[in-house]
Amino acid sequence: MEPTTGAAFQPSEHQHLRYNPLRDDWVLVSAHRMRRPWQGQVEKPPNEDVPRCDLTNPLCPGAKRANGEVNPNYGSTFVFDNDFPALQPDAPEPDADDHPLFRAASARGVCKVMCFHPWSDLTLPLMSLAEIRAIFENKGAMMGCSNPHPHCQVWASNFLPNEASLEDRSQRKYLGEHSIPMLLEYAQLEAERKERIVVENADWLVVVPYWAVWPFQTLLLPRRHVCRLQDLRGHERDSLASIMKRLLTKYDNLFQISFPYSMGWHGAPTGSYLDTDCHHWQLHAHYYPPLLRSATVRKFMVGYEMLAQAQRDLTPEQAAERLRNLPEEHYRLETGESS
Repeated sequence: MEPTTGAAFQPSEHQHLRYNPLRDDWVLVSAHRMRRPWQGQVEKPPNEDVPRCDLTNPLCPGAKRANGEVNPNYGSTFVFDNDFPALQPDAPEPDADDHPLFRAASARGVCKVMCFHPWSDLTLPLMSLAEIRAIFENKGAMMGCSNPHPHCQVWASNFLPNEASLEDRSQRKYLGEHSIPMLLEYAQLEAERKERIVVENADWLVVVPYWAVWPFQTLLLPRRHVCRLQDLRGHERDSLASIMKRLLTKYDNLFQISFPYSMGWHGAPTGSYLDTDCHHWQLHAHYYPPLLRSATVRKFMVGYEMLAQAQRDLTPEQAAERLRNLPEEHYRLETGESS
């Protein structure tokens, strides 16, 4: 189709494509769609009346898990092997097939669960800074979290998963062409432009990335070159806890609910990669929240998104402005609901 003549391009009014250099793909931005009436599925707001300790909840201190083990009366973090792991350390090799359309490979690893607080009714933005250091999580039933207790999954595998492989190739290629790690330069540019910043401090930057897919997706970046979590300095871990608390408070304040999301860290791979040059990598964390219009209307990745490419309904700049302008005092503390 021929382009419309005479109209000046406005990102918030005119559909356009944006390139994601991390995944080497594109997202369709169609912000004018936010004006359409919604007659689709409406979600139930999350239940915030969660008991602090319930011994029928297998993640609580003193509770019995499915394998019969009883959790210790832990007071901070507690890590244990997942009772229903997707990866096990001793799986046999799959049978070989001569045809290239039927390839299989070994998959071995370890899956652990980390509870990062003994109380089930406490979410991360309501924790103290001392309780937040080095935590990542899925939060909310609509993001597949099957238990309200604050916890995360830790998986280690003998293969590099798809998303990490994509990012490894893209970052390696970018360093070779531009002589600077991709996300280090990206953080510098976002800090200068300030269009998509949500929160920032001396060590960290949170932005709605230029290529965001989910409505209020964010990217957490260090300001200096850091390859892995274990490379962070003490003060960077402290400021990381602070910026996570600020971001997650804004998330909860957006629709005044416990905001659902999937979050995870991407850093240079370990294991056999520890002895290879991973200078192209930059540590970062992704937050993928599904909510779009309200506490009960989410973004669905169906139809065109599944069969063609990702599409979003408001610009990253609009999303960043909404998050940036929210207060950093949690709404439950303002109303005196939280202990």
